[in-house]
Amino acid sequence: MTVTADEELTALGAVGRTPCLVIDVEVAGEQYRRIASAFADAEIHYAVKANPEPALLRALVEAGCRFDVASRTEIDLCLAAGASPADLSYGHPIKKPGDIAYAYARGVRLFAFDSAGELDKIVTHAPGSAVICRLLASSDGARWPLSRKFGCTGEMAVDLMKAAAVCGLDPAGLAFHVGSQQLDPGRWEPSVALAADIFRTLEQSGLSPRILNAGGGFPVDYRVSALPIAAYSVAIHAALFRHFGHRAPKLMIEPGRYIAAPAGVLHAEVVLVSKKSYSDESRWVYLDVGRFGGLAETEDEAIQYALATAHDDGPTGPVILAGPTCDSVDIMYQHAHYELPLALRAGDVVRILGTGAYTATYASVGFNGFPPLRTLTNP
Repeated sequence: MTVTADEELTALGAVGRTPCLVIDVEVAGEQYRRIASAFADAEIHYAVKANPEPALLRALVEAGCRFDVASRTEIDLCLAAGASPADLSYGHPIKKPGDIAYAYARGVRLFAFDSAGELDKIVTHAPGSAVICRLLASSDGARWPLSRKFGCTGEMAVDLMKAAAVCGLDPAGLAFHVGSQQLDPGRWEPSVALAADIFRTLEQSGLSPRILNAGGGFPVDYRVSALPIAAYSVAIHAALFRHFGHRAPKLMIEPGRYIAAPAGVLHAEVVLVSKKSYSDESRWVYLDVGRFGGLAETEDEAIQYALATAHDDGPTGPVILAGPTCDSVDIMYQHAHYELPLALRAGDVVRILGTGAYTATYASVGFNGFPPLRTLTNP
């Protein structure tokens, strides 16, 4: 973060209560430029679901970014931020017919799908559009794995792409996603290899696919540092050359976490510090934000955020970190070893770092009467 703790706390004091997410738009812009430099030959579509804050979207539009959208609302937000419809990809492979028609009416012409039923809807409500078929992919190595909910087998993808062409659509290419916060740069290669085989089969049938969407998943630093983005670029481009040779398709990627996460700091207040018995080594630290207020990715302690307080120069001890609701699953960390200052008291502020992605958008709208997580932007 380029914003200092004092600056963040000053901004927070100006707007009142915690919890509050502070987004530094300049940091998001720096992250975009970093990944755009590493993937200079790729079309970069920011995954709006990570953080749809209008100021962030406007900054990305100005920087030349494109966008991956998943709903009418995200389409409207991007267009309101100044994006061109031609720069939007409707990447959600499960859409209502009315949502497809709405996107088409607003000028969107690139749609993802992974089934015959979805293809039929696109044919009817977005005639002549370009389509990208999503493949099943392994997310081994990802801290936030993706299930088999999306994607189809290679054999099915071949048939779907052929059907798209027969129905008057443009079978533009293939897509896959190897899981979020993917720590293994080699995880992209198996899907690149599969895509190359499908491309050759389609070309032998007279089709001309030209796009390979390698999805998102690019990791950021939390408590454990991730490899630099250049390591992922090198691995993916090496895989493209091995399996496509000099006839590689146009590369498309969809970073969300990579751009937004480092730009955010979530300010939370300590509600209570307690122990369950006199012999307990660990203190329970209850914050005014938890799994229902934006920290959903702490489920199974998958994403482990770094923490900072005003007492970090003093002695520390082990803690269990929990949220404010009356639901017993609202515990962020009890198995991962976290330590916080022994001086920490109710009323102190804990800064949760790297929380710019998948926090405010994951917050409940009123569980236990707590309001949704508020967001500030800086500058």
